[in-house]
Amino acid sequence: MNKTIILTLFAIAFTAMCGCRQNNVGTHAQNAANDTITLSNPLPVKFGDPFILAASDGKFYLYGTSLPDGFEAYVSDNLADWKNCGQVYKGGADGQWNKDCFWAPEVYERNGKYYMFYSANSRNNPNNEEENFMIGVAVADKPSGPFTDLYNRPLFESPYPVIDANVLFDDSGKNYIYFSRCCYKHPVESEIADKARSEGFCNEVEESWVYGAELKDDFSGLASEPVLLLAPPSRLDDIQAEWESRSVTSREINRRWTEGSYIFKSGDTYYIMYSGNYYGGGNYAVGYATAKNPLGPFTKADNNPILQENVSKGGSVIGTGHNMVFSNPADGQLYTVYHGRMSDNPSDRVVFIDKVNVDTLSHRLSINGPTTAPQSIAIK
Repeated sequence: MNKTIILTLFAIAFTAMCGCRQNNVGTHAQNAANDTITLSNPLPVKFGDPFILAASDGKFYLYGTSLPDGFEAYVSDNLADWKNCGQVYKGGADGQWNKDCFWAPEVYERNGKYYMFYSANSRNNPNNEEENFMIGVAVADKPSGPFTDLYNRPLFESPYPVIDANVLFDDSGKNYIYFSRCCYKHPVESEIADKARSEGFCNEVEESWVYGAELKDDFSGLASEPVLLLAPPSRLDDIQAEWESRSVTSREINRRWTEGSYIFKSGDTYYIMYSGNYYGGGNYAVGYATAKNPLGPFTKADNNPILQENVSKGGSVIGTGHNMVFSNPADGQLYTVYHGRMSDNPSDRVVFIDKVNVDTLSHRLSINGPTTAPQSIAIK
């Protein structure tokens, strides 16, 4: 065969092979200077409660609520292209403390190990509760796993179901954990509940609340009693009441959520972000509160919610929530990763990444999202 023809066929085959590899993990455009990449939301990842670890190996690892018996993860060099790592934690087997409903994993790198905090239904259920969620901790030598339980038991025994663990490694040297009490069997009296009752919608409104506590250094349990940090407002004239009560006022469901918390510190201020409304509906949205101490008291921001649907503004995204914040090592820009739903396919939760801005003078947060237009992200 002619040498020129051979080289031409090889070039065509190589181009096709590269194109298939890119299509498997995402689509992007990289500029000629090789210092930025273009990302478009949503990412080609379909799961909820996403968490991104910027690991010491220079890669990004994405975890989320994904499998009936554990969690899978994705890895990326640039935040735009993602490769599936497969299942990184497997639970629910005989002899394990957990049973099912594996939710909201978060992974932290500490002293050469990787620790996954997650929620699951506990097998220990003497009263046959419908919701029996507890928090577990698993460990691995690599961010891609495999993760195995650090202790074959929940982190702590709770008198009510708890989910959505989030950990703060404070510059004081202390560790703190934040979690949500579920709405399950937690009716709360409020003016919103009174209104719903008077209108004949429901007899009671259940609520989920966010708590915080000091965490033992070996992650074996709590080092202090949990403190209530965030709850839905009880008064109708509270500026947060309208957006945090939309699931009730729209008659979607008789529950008000405060969940999916994520805390970080900027300057001398602690910012705790949280999601409100029904996680399965279009009203799911994100707000935040600030404090000078990791266990509060926290004051909710007057510009809440800072992330919500954009269909009312001509967009295509609904149900935005359960976010976290990470810094891009390439330029220090803060980003949030969260899940949302596309209005033309609301049954699927998909992953978004958007910029977060912190005004250090006013201590106000803002999110440039939800976006679906291409955006440039710095890469190393």
